[in-house]
Amino acid sequence: MITAHHRNSHTIKVEGKYFKLYMLSDLHWDNPHCDRVALAKHLTLAKEEGAKVIINGDFFCLMQGKYDPRRSKKDILPEHNKVNYLDAVIEDAVNWFGDWADTIIFIGYGNHETAIIKNVETDPLQRFADLFNYTHKPTIPITVGGYGGWLTVQFYRLTSTKSYSIHYYHGSGGGGAVTKGTIQHQRKMADIEGADCVWMGHVHELYAMYQTKAGLDGHRIPILKEVLHLRTGTYKDEYGDGAFGWHVERGAPPKPIGCVTLDFYYRRTHKNMVLDVTPQILSENKFRK
Repeated sequence: MITAHHRNSHTIKVEGKYFKLYMLSDLHWDNPHCDRVALAKHLTLAKEEGAKVIINGDFFCLMQGKYDPRRSKKDILPEHNKVNYLDAVIEDAVNWFGDWADTIIFIGYGNHETAIIKNVETDPLQRFADLFNYTHKPTIPITVGGYGGWLTVQFYRLTSTKSYSIHYYHGSGGGGAVTKGTIQHQRKMADIEGADCVWMGHVHELYAMYQTKAGLDGHRIPILKEVLHLRTGTYKDEYGDGAFGWHVERGAPPKPIGCVTLDFYYRRTHKNMVLDVTPQILSENKFRK
């Protein structure tokens, strides 16, 4: 169950000991370079494990309309090459993702979706969610968040509760060939207060790291808090074999295909209840051909 407190602040309520999230971004689902085999594999793994999927922007690509100077005939799928281009993509996506109707529960905006709102004056993400929820009637309807915002995982067990706060932001800038976007995480440490996890996408990198902050607990005792920083990869393979293309010509490297999972375990110790959260990188880059 997802509760909305604000347009970009939501709580996922969990009862019991275990919960698992698959965290994806930058699907670019309608792009011919989208690795739909890898995407379907990860969505199916989530479904089989009883996990839930949340997506942090650029669900769509949507660059082939007449409004976009980047449009190219080779970058549109035949089934979307229609006079009602946006409708064709959204309706096709509703059908394609139907197998995971009870798995995907949350989608945030990326720059590709906000560009459509700006240039075409329609919201493709909200249109997708509304049509998806109407068509498939999932147990937990897909919720649409913001370009940035908060997701809180709230555990309820017996008479105790514990929460884990995720600050999501799709991302900005180019990431950097050397730093891979890690500098932006350091900036977020200065901007954001109270997050247990900071999650970004956008630059098509894939990593998990911790940064530690010093502070005081409720009894004014010094403590250290580890903040998990995540960057989720993409499912759009622009590099290919490195022979041609805009991505290759501008000197950009191959990018990782994959996502991050979070395993939550709410358990009792001899003193109190604790919430263990374990990240794992799920990559499809091994021996990619």
